[in-house]
Amino acid sequence: MLKTSLRIAWKALRQNKLRTGLAILGMTIGVAAVLTMFALGTGAQGSVSSEVKSAGTTLIFVRAGNFTRGGEESRIPTGLGSANTLTPSDADAIRGIPGVRYAAGWVMSRTWIQTPDQKYFTQIVGADVAFPQMYGWDMSKGHFYKASDVSSAANVAVIGSALRDRLFGDANPMGKTIQAYNQQYRIVGVFNTSNDDQTDIAIVPYTTLEKQLDRQSLQGVTVATEQAGLATQVSADIKGLLHKRHHVGDGPAGMAAPSSALGGLQAPSMEAGVPDDFTVKTQAAEALTKGLYTSVAAFILANMPQVDQVNMQEMSGTLNRAGKTMTALLAAIATISLIVGGVGIMNIMLVSVTERTREIGIRRAVGARSRDVRQQFLVEAVTLSLIGGVFGIIAGFLAALLVTYVLQWPASITVSAVFLGFGIAAAVGIAFGFYPAQRASHLNPIEALRYE
Repeated sequence: MLKTSLRIAWKALRQNKLRTGLAILGMTIGVAAVLTMFALGTGAQGSVSSEVKSAGTTLIFVRAGNFTRGGEESRIPTGLGSANTLTPSDADAIRGIPGVRYAAGWVMSRTWIQTPDQKYFTQIVGADVAFPQMYGWDMSKGHFYKASDVSSAANVAVIGSALRDRLFGDANPMGKTIQAYNQQYRIVGVFNTSNDDQTDIAIVPYTTLEKQLDRQSLQGVTVATEQAGLATQVSADIKGLLHKRHHVGDGPAGMAAPSSALGGLQAPSMEAGVPDDFTVKTQAAEALTKGLYTSVAAFILANMPQVDQVNMQEMSGTLNRAGKTMTALLAAIATISLIVGGVGIMNIMLVSVTERTREIGIRRAVGARSRDVRQQFLVEAVTLSLIGGVFGIIAGFLAALLVTYVLQWPASITVSAVFLGFGIAAAVGIAFGFYPAQRASHLNPIEALRYE
């Protein structure tokens, strides 16, 4: 019976192509709007989630050597001041710690950077390729150098926007060269940043600068965690890892202040009277203790609330509010779109019932039951909806891609969204097709046969 109903429905829909096309168009627009909003909303929510989770104190600074000014008063031992103890293999090992998103080794120096026409004394930084992602740099021209440039110690450079203005003025610096330590570097990119301290520096592969400075070690490793709330835990894991790799910190720890109390302020353990040969500070600890005497810094950090816990609570609340707002927006748009498409289908089916009253009477006269007539018109309504749903899904994909391309708005189209589109189409067909089908099934056969 269902197969027969489908064949009759298809024949009836083909007899009124314009009317059928308009009904399908209304349903297509409704489903496409829902799918597009769902895709864009999911993409935007994921983007917001990523931004919120990565906002705040996500950075950890690992530096070679260990010097703590005034540490004796707080039983924090003074250390080596500077050391060549951090290596690229240490940075690689840190990348494997759970919760680490990026880890980039670096060396730096201050020197004259010059062009044939200009000369400027500033900082040159040798860094790994993850630096722009960690600091949120925007490449206004060109691109950041690649991992292959680091491995080959290529003579390439990326400069900040302020340094570009000082050395080249309004001229395009791309492809031109700068000189530092009697070495020529080809400019491959210019970056912008909100941090004024970083806009007048030059960035080169750390392997290249190591060669120029005749060193084989890193001065530091900057680490970015996946979430701000992980910074303290990851910093503790980094210390444990470096203790094992450098064979320090395994002895008595009586002189060490708890790292959790200091919020990441280095409090080295001792082995045979030798302090740790590295320091680890979270971004929060770095900001709060900058320029402070050690005893003061230790007191402040030991008596402040857990920064990571506050960050996690704030992020959780923000994400929940964003999720509820996005859900409400999608629900409102979906309701409006589906009501419009559903009313169109109901209108078409009511007109179809009126036009086919005599046909209904004949079917009832030859033995068709009320439920058979109801099923026939429900099948037609659902067929209309599903055809519109298929076209709506295709249109939704194209619309989401177009909006993403034109407005650079993130979109995420999943398999569940496609099934949602089909489900919505079928549900609308049943919901708005039931009344016309019910009306057709209740027609009096004798009056239907007399209908002109």
